[in-house]
Amino acid sequence: MCGRKTLTKGKMEIIEELSIKEWDDSLDIQPNYNVVPTSIMPIMIYKDGRTVRAMRWGLIPEWTKDISAVPILINARCESLTEKPSFRGLLNTNRCIVITDGYYEWQKSGSRKQPFYIHQPDGRLLTMAGLYSSRKAPDGQTLLTYTVVTTPANAQLKFIHERMPAILMPEQIEPWINCRESDHKSALNLLQPASISLHAYPVGAFVNSVKNNSPQCLQAVNPAAGQTSLLNA
Repeated sequence: MCGRKTLTKGKMEIIEELSIKEWDDSLDIQPNYNVVPTSIMPIMIYKDGRTVRAMRWGLIPEWTKDISAVPILINARCESLTEKPSFRGLLNTNRCIVITDGYYEWQKSGSRKQPFYIHQPDGRLLTMAGLYSSRKAPDGQTLLTYTVVTTPANAQLKFIHERMPAILMPEQIEPWINCRESDHKSALNLLQPASISLHAYPVGAFVNSVKNNSPQCLQAVNPAAGQTSLLNA
């Protein structure tokens, strides 16, 4: 699964790296070392080009009558996207990219949970497949919410957790978000365990608290020996 992530790069860095055409000016992003569900984050969609919109993490289905009475959906298993009503209506029209530079996952060992931070070794962004929903909030404003699509973990990450985000390669971004050019059947074929080179290392319990948001979240438990290289088999 994916329940915490990071986005520490600035607006112009993100625009340049992802070739974004339009950016929602209401977004005033700051380095975020502990992105938690309900956070407002920049999410990329396709509208005559790559466009970033401000969205809240935790999808609320469009058909929900009382948004305060339903749990938010922070993850969507790729195997269930065509089955669950919350997701299947979005596949043809509402695919998005969740912009991150890494995410946290917790490894269970008995009653103990060890957090790991997972990221690209070259510092590039991790672009995760997502779905989003648009609906009217009680105050009359349009509320955009999103969920992160997950796949089974690849061979190198299984030691941490059985699931991982659906991480897309640069050439896969457009086929996923351009819903006019790519139908949901071909888009679903993109959702495979990640084949890119990743790094993972154990971090301290500081990240466990949603109140903590600083570079300390990324601090390795043992910086000299704690990092593990994860390469595609």
